[in-house]
Amino acid sequence: MELELLVKGFATIMQPATFGLILLGTVSGMLIGALPGLTATMGVALLIPFTFGLPIEQGIGMLLGIFCGAICGGTISAILIRTPGTPAAAATVLDGYPLNQQGQAGRALAMAIFASFAGGFSGAIIMTFASPQISKIALQFSAPEYFGLAVFGLSIIISVSGNSIIKGLIAGFFGMLIATIGLDPTSGFPRFTFGIIDLFEGPAFIPTLIGLFALSEVFKGVEVLYTQEKVKAVKQQLIPSLADIKRAWRTIIKSTFIGTFVGAVPGAGSDIAAFVAYGEAKRASKTPENFGRGEINGVAAPESANNACTGGAMIPMLSLGVPGDAVTAVLLGALVIQGLQPGPLLFKDHIDVVYSIFAGMMMANIFMFLVGTLGIRFFVRIISVDRSILIPVIFLLSIVGAYSMRNSLFDVGLAVVFGIIGYFMQRYDFPVSPILLSLILGPLAESSLRRALIVSHGDFSILFTRPISATLIVIAVLSIITSAIRQVKLEKKLAAQNGSPPSSG
Repeated sequence: MELELLVKGFATIMQPATFGLILLGTVSGMLIGALPGLTATMGVALLIPFTFGLPIEQGIGMLLGIFCGAICGGTISAILIRTPGTPAAAATVLDGYPLNQQGQAGRALAMAIFASFAGGFSGAIIMTFASPQISKIALQFSAPEYFGLAVFGLSIIISVSGNSIIKGLIAGFFGMLIATIGLDPTSGFPRFTFGIIDLFEGPAFIPTLIGLFALSEVFKGVEVLYTQEKVKAVKQQLIPSLADIKRAWRTIIKSTFIGTFVGAVPGAGSDIAAFVAYGEAKRASKTPENFGRGEINGVAAPESANNACTGGAMIPMLSLGVPGDAVTAVLLGALVIQGLQPGPLLFKDHIDVVYSIFAGMMMANIFMFLVGTLGIRFFVRIISVDRSILIPVIFLLSIVGAYSMRNSLFDVGLAVVFGIIGYFMQRYDFPVSPILLSLILGPLAESSLRRALIVSHGDFSILFTRPISATLIVIAVLSIITSAIRQVKLEKKLAAQNGSPPSSG
């Protein structure tokens, strides 16, 4: 029955107009994702008005193309200029950019696009056949479960701490402090805002992301503009080598399931999925010391997870009417505008539309792979541009990206401040990623913990008596212990090679 409905869904989207609009949406999404500051949410929201006069299959198909394309497109600038086009690509920077510096930008992009397709297409298949089951699990998530998920995500800080646990923890703690800026999530009382209205919602995420990753690189690039060696010649590569696929296929499969599950949990977006998958890939690796230095699994894990998250996020939106992330919240609005109410009745009354959405999601991922693969030869040319030209372009894109989110000069200043912070952190070997992870998960952890304690009247046992939250917290503790042990061994190994004592004591 499901296969028959899926075939009908493909027959619907193969109509020339629908087919063309999905392709147009995918190409547009990849361009939007590649430009820092232009998120998938923004792209979908901007183009919703153009879908009003279209049949629902065509309008939603184009929006799905933008959704899938933007998540993949964010990795292009992440790898080439160390500027994640979207928050979902932040984890890809950790190993994608080092590969670029080694003259392997083509290899990194080939694996990123292949993993994006594998994760996205597989996530769409899982969405099609497992929506009811996964939705039942996601429906059980309340405040304690969200806190457990946040703690599990924060446990990854040790995995992304580079060569020093202490410096990683300091960076993570600093990020948690920054995350407390804004209105108290429970009482609404302003904290550390100093009367600045722009800080009432906390530091805007996109300007912070751009500052830490893009502007810090600009400042570093200016410092070494005329002294740094030229980047090694790029070996263009359309598809990953068999050796890379053999090395990464287990990571891709595992990360796909992680991304789909995290996506199915309302409020847990593709950025969280990417970091969780990255941390798991590093924990499971026999050579964790290679992560952060150009490990191909460090590209495959976050890309397969964040693209699988697109399918996962659609599961609660279609099945329950609860959006899995910001983009699906906008898509939910698009469906309502078209006269459809997502939820259980959608599967009963409009099953043909549901399966055309499933088919459109799969087709968008196929287009994403084809467009991305054919475009690699053009993408890699970006790094052959003289740095005296490239650095001002990155600076301009960063400023425009920071401003475009809220049309606010305050956000531009915020990006510059975090750019300076990121520059000095790099200079003194402090990892930047723990700050980003804390900014993403800190608010979720705080609000969930406080809501859980309100429900339990201050009884912390609520976190350990609910099976899902208890399991997530136990896994987080175990992962912290195992990651710390492996990191200490790595520090001792590096210290022995360098002839200096390990930094973690």
